[in-house]
Amino acid sequence: MNQKLTIKSVEWQARCQLAALYRLIAYYKMTDLIDTHISLRVPDEPNHFLINRYGVVFDRMCASDLVKIDHEGNIIEDYDQGKKVNLAGFIIHSAIHQAKPHLNCVIHTHTADGVAVSAQQDGLLPISQHALKFYRRLAYHTYEGIALSLEERERLVSDLGNHKAMILRNHGLLAAGESVAHAFHEIYFLERACQIQVKALSGQTLIYPDEALCEYTATQFEQDDAEGIIWDAWHAALSLIEQDKADFCS
Repeated sequence: MNQKLTIKSVEWQARCQLAALYRLIAYYKMTDLIDTHISLRVPDEPNHFLINRYGVVFDRMCASDLVKIDHEGNIIEDYDQGKKVNLAGFIIHSAIHQAKPHLNCVIHTHTADGVAVSAQQDGLLPISQHALKFYRRLAYHTYEGIALSLEERERLVSDLGNHKAMILRNHGLLAAGESVAHAFHEIYFLERACQIQVKALSGQTLIYPDEALCEYTATQFEQDDAEGIIWDAWHAALSLIEQDKADFCS
């Protein structure tokens, strides 16, 4: 039987959105073979979230490849049985979804530039407009090895605090948001900021804006019109893969 026919409409639409996000992360070259992961809370089911079936490359992710699990890692539906879930992905994403009910989408990446910045003592530097979005609004989590321990979840949540973005030391980047659009906006800017920093550190002496200007710029990203910009950016990004919609929404 067609899996779409057995899934309620609101969940299927969430699956299509998440599959599109996986493909956009691939489009912008933020993948790491079959590793890293993105999750989305199931609408109207606060204790369940969707995550990728482990082993599917991101640029081929489809709605039917996603798996609905709970905060304990249990696969919820019969139609998802037999799909493999990355344990490290479950650990990281369940931590955020369980503790932060307002954050519905979580993205974790291992890009070369993101990992490079994660290994730098001073972390993300306030040297670009992209980076200033995160000025005093970025968390850090100390590396504990591959995330396979349930005990690490509490420390991940504690380190994230009230932020929506975090650098996992010696590991990669994490961004979250109220929706796929918000999470995508966070990871896009954080990744770009890391790319800029890696390039800038290979050149001449850096110029730093003063602290007042850094804070002012960060607040500009939070103004009332930010919401519209975030959604406009999401729809613009979606247009890049529009021709594949019938595939990823299957």
